[in-house]
Amino acid sequence: MSQEYIGRCHCGNVQFTVRTDFSSASRCNCSICKRKGTVMLAGEEGSFQLLNGADKLSKYQFGTEIAEHYFCTNCGIYTHHKPRSNPKIFRVNAGCLDGVDSFSIKAAMFDGANI
Repeated sequence: MSQEYIGRCHCGNVQFTVRTDFSSASRCNCSICKRKGTVMLAGEEGSFQLLNGADKLSKYQFGTEIAEHYFCTNCGIYTHHKPRSNPKIFRVNAGCLDGVDSFSIKAAMFDGANI
């Protein structure tokens, strides 16, 4: 069952709300995700809302330039992204969510390296 969470980067400049659940938890082995090393939670379009810090986000794209990866320009934390495999959804960094122990989440492996 989905729940609403508040999330933020390390310095707090970027804050957001998201409606998601742990059944969507995944890790990815693509070139960028394996370097981020985070558990990601998925959400449908409209269930993510940036509360503040739009001016503090940097967007990073590479390769096909379909995926959009967002990072805080101050502390460098990856907060969320729109994946290449389905740009109508987004994934958030579970480690950014208040009250969530991202190390205890069981996550499926997504083979992004081979898509």
